[in-house]
Amino acid sequence: MKVVLSSDHRGYAAKENIKSYLTEAGHTVLDAGCHDGASCDYSDMGLAGARDVARGEAERGIFLCGTGIGMSIAANKVKGIRAALCHDELTAELSRRHNDANVLCLPADLIGEHLINRVIDVWLETEYEGGRHQRRIDKITAFENNQQAAHPNAPQ
Repeated sequence: MKVVLSSDHRGYAAKENIKSYLTEAGHTVLDAGCHDGASCDYSDMGLAGARDVARGEAERGIFLCGTGIGMSIAANKVKGIRAALCHDELTAELSRRHNDANVLCLPADLIGEHLINRVIDVWLETEYEGGRHQRRIDKITAFENNQQAAHPNAPQ
């Protein structure tokens, strides 16, 4: 699978470890930055990586910052991105199975390398279920496309 990685300075070391981990597992890795540990803005890095996924240059993205919150907020501003902040294997699995998340956001300061690798494995291996979950994805996509939402209580 082709995966784009992105981080700010807080997630840089973890991103470099993930890059090696994914490459050894046979994945193709694109690096959207940052490229060293110098201070940088998560918003710039998250938007750059999210654009790569949205344009189809990578099938999925894995983004890191200190908490993962900033990266998830930034990535979700890009049309077509469903970024999920995950802290464990269960949230990673459900983000794929129920939400078809195409970007995994991780908290580099809050979980260690071993757990990060387990979360990534689960996230990459889990398939989207579709079915009853698809109508929810469709509503989000319609909203992104500025189409009228199907539900009368949905925001216009």
